[in-house]
Amino acid sequence: MPGKLRYYLLSGFIGFLITFAVSAGNNLFMTSFIRGLISFAVWFLLAFAASWMLGFLKEMPGDYAPVREAGLVAEEGIGGNLDLLTPDESEQLGDLLKPAPAASDEEMPFAPLNPPKLVKTPDDKDPEELVKIVRHLTEQ
Repeated sequence: MPGKLRYYLLSGFIGFLITFAVSAGNNLFMTSFIRGLISFAVWFLLAFAASWMLGFLKEMPGDYAPVREAGLVAEEGIGGNLDLLTPDESEQLGDLLKPAPAASDEEMPFAPLNPPKLVKTPDDKDPEELVKIVRHLTEQ
């Protein structure tokens, strides 16, 4: 533990120095010092948490004994291997790349697209009424 504590304190001191150096140019001495102390505490706690998590992960059993004891594993070896092979689908891919039969082209000749007109000008409207409508729309 004393060896680990030294690393926590070193991490906190480095955080203090960086924060104090950056803050000292723009703030008063006490403000920079307080921010440095806060940074020391944060970096100390981050180093402690990281060490705790690494120790926790290191102590985890490799065969997941608690899971096996609880009866959650049905058979021995299930879930132990990961199969990264994909099934062979080259025949299906080849079928998709083959051109379509030419017989369908002869049955349906080419016809240009004739979409319906969406906007029609009214033929029976009076030009004076159209001018009133345009004037009304431009005023608003």
